[in-house]
Amino acid sequence: MSPTKKRFLVQTWRQLPFFLWLIALWMLLWGQFTLIAFLTGLIAAVVVTRVFRLPPVELSGRVNLWFGIVFVVTFLAAVVRGSLTVAWQVLDPRRYPGTAVIAVPLLVDDDLILAHTAVTASLIPGSLIVDVDRDRRILYLHVIGVHDDEDVEHHRASVLRWERRIVKAVGSRAQVQRIREGAR
Repeated sequence: MSPTKKRFLVQTWRQLPFFLWLIALWMLLWGQFTLIAFLTGLIAAVVVTRVFRLPPVELSGRVNLWFGIVFVVTFLAAVVRGSLTVAWQVLDPRRYPGTAVIAVPLLVDDDLILAHTAVTASLIPGSLIVDVDRDRRILYLHVIGVHDDEDVEHHRASVLRWERRIVKAVGSRAQVQRIREGAR
C-alpha cells in the first residue's frame, strides 16, 4: 500500500466519529430513523466534509464511560435546576435577578475541550457564552442571578467543574493530570 493511500485511510478512520455524528445529527434534525434518512444523511455528511474542508480534529482516543455517564446525568440535572431557577428569578416580583459578564480562564489548552465546555455552559439556562479568547483559553459568559462577588465565583467555579467533568470523560491522560494539578 502506498504511503499516500495509507495516510488517507488513517485520516478517514480518525474522522469516522465526526462523520457518523453528522449522519446522526441529520437523522435527529429530520426526526426520522429510517434507511432513507440514513442515506440522505450519508450524502449530506459527504458533501459537508468535502466542501467545508477543516483540519482534522485529533481525539484523545480515550473515553471513560463512567465519567461520561456522570457528565450526562449531572448535565441533565443542571438543565432542570437551571430552568427552574431562571423561571423563579423571572417570576419573583420582589427582586431583580442581577446580571454580569464574567471571564472564566480554563485549565486545559485544547480546542475541543474548550468548545465542549462553552457549549455545555451555554446550554444550561441562566448563562450564555458571549465571547471566547482562544489564545488565552478564556470564556466570557453572560449570567443571570448575580448579586455579589460570591455569586460570580460560584458561576466561575461551575464552568470549571464542567471542564473537569468533560476532561475526565474524554480528555487525554495529560489533560486529566493537568486538571488534577489545577484543582490543588
